[in-house]
Amino acid sequence: MESGQENPALTDTAAEFLSLLGMKELEHCLFAETLVVVGVGDPPRDKAEGQWWLAAQWAPYKREGEPVRNCILVQARFRGLQDGVPGSSTLKAYVTPQLETLEQEEQECLELRPHPTEKSTHMVSHQHGMTVTKTLQEGEAEPQCQSFSYSQAELRGLLLEGASLLLLRVLARRHTVPPGLVFPAIDTEGRLCTSSYSALGIQRQAVGSAETEVFVMERAMHTSTGVSTVWRSSFLPNGHLVRMMQVGSPTLMLLQDESILSKSGGFELQLPFPKEPLNWEEDIQLCSWFLDRKALLLRQPHDPLSFAAEFFAHQRPIDTPFASTGSASSLPSSPPDHPPANGE
Repeated sequence: MESGQENPALTDTAAEFLSLLGMKELEHCLFAETLVVVGVGDPPRDKAEGQWWLAAQWAPYKREGEPVRNCILVQARFRGLQDGVPGSSTLKAYVTPQLETLEQEEQECLELRPHPTEKSTHMVSHQHGMTVTKTLQEGEAEPQCQSFSYSQAELRGLLLEGASLLLLRVLARRHTVPPGLVFPAIDTEGRLCTSSYSALGIQRQAVGSAETEVFVMERAMHTSTGVSTVWRSSFLPNGHLVRMMQVGSPTLMLLQDESILSKSGGFELQLPFPKEPLNWEEDIQLCSWFLDRKALLLRQPHDPLSFAAEFFAHQRPIDTPFASTGSASSLPSSPPDHPPANGE
């Protein structure tokens, strides 16, 4: 999607998908988690270079002149190295149960010396659409501001960063991603773009000293300039992150708390064909086997081995080792002084 242009088919499909999200599955996605930041391929892998934290919870949202709304507050914090430079970033977003963003603010700080850089992006929805304000502060220089406005029609089905982090948890708990899942989005420059989601399947990955199965997804941001930014995230069945990285970045985020594994459950893989019920009563061979064994259970003889030898002798040809020398007779009964095995 190019900046400022509307794609009705895309927006309708995206909006419909978000409208079908269940309140119960969202409730399961409201928790906090912490991952460590490490260098890609740097031994030892458990040498932390920073920390990434994400939390989602119900919270009231109030704007002047409007009633209080009960929304989901999504917050994230990052602290570590960005291209070798110490930095930090924060995210705070208020989203509805349909993952519509009411307000979102992102801040990023790079501790460059002697002139640290701070960037912030504030997005707020209103009755006419959404306003995006970007601010850049470099050292002691005057802040540079840019503002963009988009109509409601352009933003139908829009999925911003905070809502996207929550959606990934939902998809992880479902263990599936619908094919061709694409949403309108806004890139780091404040321009309209698209974001796509796809499943990479179930893999085995390390969590601390343990190893477990994870569901891997890929999210890509496609800008109007043709440049795409790709993230790959690995999740446990309960929606907790195990690993997240931006393709091409020198760092990644890893889960190291092995105690979460005991609460993660397991993946339910679908069989290539359904399991058929076993109707043994209509199968001649299975029914015969059942009747043979039923005789032993009903009679409950005092000497099961002798009973079985004599009983099966009548079921086999006369020349077998277990054949009886006498004529066929009725099945032997239990001695009168021996109670049944079940005590009745």
